[in-house]
Amino acid sequence: MSVQLKKQAIDLGIVTRNGPEMLAFYRDLLGFRHEADTPFGPTGMMHRLWCGDSMIKICVPDPEPAKDPEPGMIGQATGYRYWTMIVENLEEIVDDCVSAGRELVVPIKEIRDDVWIAIVADPDGNLVEFVRYD
Repeated sequence: MSVQLKKQAIDLGIVTRNGPEMLAFYRDLLGFRHEADTPFGPTGMMHRLWCGDSMIKICVPDPEPAKDPEPGMIGQATGYRYWTMIVENLEEIVDDCVSAGRELVVPIKEIRDDVWIAIVADPDGNLVEFVRYD
């Protein structure tokens, strides 16, 4: 059996202790469209944001999680390490992120002919990759 998609995108849940800063990054800085806030567990909150056709869910549990994710670059630990957006305005995004004080983990560089990337850390240190094809 293979997956039969009803929606041609994914939903991504990011669990955080840092709701306001994560919202400021994804909603305000990157411009994701806020759809709604819904309960997350008995007393937590889920902030639902659209990135194109994908739903990004910023989940703020209460009580807060006891563990942090494994820090480091993509190949330094197993599990979900980063996610990627294909963009047109790579330089503008990177400039805005750096101006907002976000860590530029991988500066803009060409990884293959006409394929450019940059990686930024969100407020929790999650890696967000931006890719532009020329």
